[in-house]
Amino acid sequence: MNVHEFQAKALLRQYGVAVPEGRLATTPAEAEDAARALGAKVAVVKAQVHAGGRGKGGGIKLAKSPAEAREVASQILGMTLRTHQTGPDGKLVRKVYVEAGSEIARELYVAVLLDRAVEKFAVIASTEGGMDIEEVAAKTPERILTVHVDPNVGLQAFQARQLGFGLGLDGRQVAKFETLLQGLYRLYVEKDATLAEVNPLVVTKSGEIFALDCKLNFDDNALWRHPDVAALHDPDEEEERERVAKELDLAYVGLDGDIGCMVNGAGLAMATLDMIQVCGGSPANFLDAGGGADKEKVKEAFKLILRDPKVKAILVNIFGGIVRCDLIAEGVVAAAADLGVKVPLVVRLQGTNATQGREILEKSGLDITPAETLREAGSKAVAAAKGAH
Repeated sequence: MNVHEFQAKALLRQYGVAVPEGRLATTPAEAEDAARALGAKVAVVKAQVHAGGRGKGGGIKLAKSPAEAREVASQILGMTLRTHQTGPDGKLVRKVYVEAGSEIARELYVAVLLDRAVEKFAVIASTEGGMDIEEVAAKTPERILTVHVDPNVGLQAFQARQLGFGLGLDGRQVAKFETLLQGLYRLYVEKDATLAEVNPLVVTKSGEIFALDCKLNFDDNALWRHPDVAALHDPDEEEERERVAKELDLAYVGLDGDIGCMVNGAGLAMATLDMIQVCGGSPANFLDAGGGADKEKVKEAFKLILRDPKVKAILVNIFGGIVRCDLIAEGVVAAAADLGVKVPLVVRLQGTNATQGREILEKSGLDITPAETLREAGSKAVAAAKGAH
């Protein structure tokens, strides 16, 4: 689960991480009041959406007076912000964060995440704050510093100081950096975050250090332990189909292709997506109906897939372990008939009662293309989608 910048900074404050003073606004008038209350010579008005690259997309603007804050907020609120992380559809801006401006001397980068290769937490720092860390890694990897932290021991003071001096901070600044980094690390661990990223981490002309921007991602499976974090969820930031899928207990992720997929089991779903690519096609979604899929769930899954106007064909790939293939077949037939599915439909059934399931499909009288192997299913789905163009 992602959170907004203003929510992330509220959490940072709880862990002793220094952040600039700021206020949330949902109208231009509120933005003006916020800038006036901050009393800073310069205010920064920031679009609050779950995406990076807001500045480049026009979602972050400076204001030299409360009246100007109102003006720029009116430009940002209601805009569809498009960045490299939002995709071409962009995100609607419903709120802005008005923050006191800062006299910035340097911009740094720091993040905490899990390094699965070594089974430890990785604390990453760089002198290239304000840039995408992927770009830094590709062009100047020597500017990225990393220390690995044993979860059983925790971040040690010497590790924080090692990174601080590696960033070129002086002794006084290193002490402040150590305090900030320890707070960020504790937040990451105690709140079950999957990413705690501060970019940029700012050093001011007076030598102060604080988080100018922050991105926090949390493990969905651990939210039951953190009701305070779960309460920060913003449904407006979710893609509509993904939101509906969660309510139906379906795992759904929209993609850019034109072949809709309904599969049971995450591993089989990933293999299905790979096979579509191998066969020259492009999947429109990841959809795991789960091991307990029934007739009603199949119908709801079809509804989700058909909400995507890009879908030119649907591939159903079911392995009957817990679930019976004949019940899935009944669900496919009922859904195709009730919903009036017009796009080509390819169905592969293997496992428990697969023979009975195929017979149900064959006797349905519907235009359903059967497939035996995964490759055959992928090839037929790709051919069907191309034929539908």
